[in-house]
Amino acid sequence: MTSPNVPDPLVSTDDIRTDAPLADARLFVLPEPLALELGGSLPNVRCCYETWGTLNADASNAILVCHAISGDSHAARHRENDAPGWWDGLIGPGLPIDTDRFFVVCPNVLGGCRGSTGPGDIPDGDIPDGDIPTADIPAADNSATNSDSPDVANPARPYGAEFPRITIGDMVEVQRRLADHLGITKWRAVVGGSLGGHQVLQWVSRYPDSTQTCIAIATSPRLTSQALGFDVIARNAIQTDPHFAGGQYYGTDKRPDTGLAIARMLGHITYLSVAAMEAKFDPDRHDPRQIASQFEQRFSVGSYLAHQGQKFTTRFDANSYVTLSLAMDLFDLGGTRLRLMETFDECSCDFLLVGFSSDWLFPPSQSREIVNALTALDKQVTYAEITTDAGHDAFLIDRDIAMYGPLVRERLADSPSSYKAPVELTSAEESILDLVATGDSVLDLGCGQGELLSAIQQRDADKSGRLMGVEVAQENILATAVRGIHVIDYDLNNGLPAFIDNQFDIVVLNATLQAVKNVVELLDEMLRVGKRVVISFPNFAYRRLREDYVNRGRSPRAPGEFDYDWHNTPNRRFPTIADVHDLLSDMNVTIDREIYWDVTDKKSIAVDDEPNLNADTAVIEMHR
Repeated sequence: MTSPNVPDPLVSTDDIRTDAPLADARLFVLPEPLALELGGSLPNVRCCYETWGTLNADASNAILVCHAISGDSHAARHRENDAPGWWDGLIGPGLPIDTDRFFVVCPNVLGGCRGSTGPGDIPDGDIPDGDIPTADIPAADNSATNSDSPDVANPARPYGAEFPRITIGDMVEVQRRLADHLGITKWRAVVGGSLGGHQVLQWVSRYPDSTQTCIAIATSPRLTSQALGFDVIARNAIQTDPHFAGGQYYGTDKRPDTGLAIARMLGHITYLSVAAMEAKFDPDRHDPRQIASQFEQRFSVGSYLAHQGQKFTTRFDANSYVTLSLAMDLFDLGGTRLRLMETFDECSCDFLLVGFSSDWLFPPSQSREIVNALTALDKQVTYAEITTDAGHDAFLIDRDIAMYGPLVRERLADSPSSYKAPVELTSAEESILDLVATGDSVLDLGCGQGELLSAIQQRDADKSGRLMGVEVAQENILATAVRGIHVIDYDLNNGLPAFIDNQFDIVVLNATLQAVKNVVELLDEMLRVGKRVVISFPNFAYRRLREDYVNRGRSPRAPGEFDYDWHNTPNRRFPTIADVHDLLSDMNVTIDREIYWDVTDKKSIAVDDEPNLNADTAVIEMHR
């Protein structure tokens, strides 16, 4: 028995999934054969899907949800006593994907084993026509056989390993035809994580006007070579199992369960981070749970992997695992920013991408590759990297859904009241606002909670130019996003490589200059990206700070939001107005306008006389 204070080492996000009948699933059969990207075609293609909510009169409230490699159509509960869905924390009444507002569709992928056509099906089998309920669909039809021959031409035998090689594009094409069948010409959103994210990205790259919003979570434009390597090992484990029988193990009492279990064990390791595995297994690493298994259980992690591997064989088909993993490995939208820009160039949707800090299977750097390409294309994109120790599995865990779910909710909102919530600006921000003309595109670096951008948006209404923020604090990213402002999670100390030359009319660095590591490099980047640059910063030559240092022997503490002790200050630098003037002169920068404030004692007084002594806040507009 596991201690109440120690997590059960056998628990996984996989535990809610079973091979039980899909009581609310329906079948749609494509009326004509499906031509495959890599050649050949599939007849009588069946798509198993589930829906939640009600499609409105103009079919404008439909959301497509795409599942990961071992998922199925049962993304969420349909009723209180229903079996759990794999994304219950995100989909349902009142949740971020609100089934009281939206008509949600989740199809099982082509090549799967939960109702849609896959390797366990019989070629040219007897498939009923039309859109029918399928409450009694088993995990796969694994019983049909009439000889030991692997001849696929025999209509009484399943495809097995002879199932055609398919792609993510083929999966999406089946989903597109399902959309046509349901009367949906444009999705309100397409949403998915992991392999589901690949499908989402394929949707918008192949059908650029197919959706209003693209939400891609814990995914990538292609797999890393390391991830490819894990898939190769998994397929080898399955295909070298002595019971694989060339892929025609159906109808026998011996299946490649050992190979499939090993493949899934390997997968589970890739879904977890080092920290997650330490937390899960270290407290009782030498006290494994004894279960009936042929696999090693010497450590607690061994019991976990044995349990998960064996459990997986009861609900999944080995040929489907081979088919889907290979389709994922073949997926490749581009390995360079130029290629990705070509991929997404025609997309008309807005984007939300979410990565997870400890995900090494689909690392956040791959999400940023997509974000960088979309940013260079001037697409509307929000990106957040969620700090978590859960690894790739984070996109399915309620704790982490609670972190990124509000971003999903905001992207799906029609017109949140927070868009027009009153905004309080500092004197420096008011000055910056005055420097922004109606229609100017603005990039706000270190945008905080988006107050300045929101004020521009409210002032200019539908006449505002493109507004975008950059932030690293997750609470600020969320606060900015719920104001209806696109924001990306990015460290300014890495420069601005995501942006192209003269992309914005104005680039703003408000109250952040003193916290930047590479000041000159960042200013150079701002002057490259913006036609004009506006900076604000605390003036550490202000008279009261001088007095603190000279007369009282105390480290300077700038008033207001910069009021920190020497040991906990975020300030790396202590700039003065005179120092900044010298730096800009050395950089051959032209100063267009300077505005200085004394905002101590909760008053805002404009300063014209000796600002290096009398102003505690500086605002400088410049260009090169």
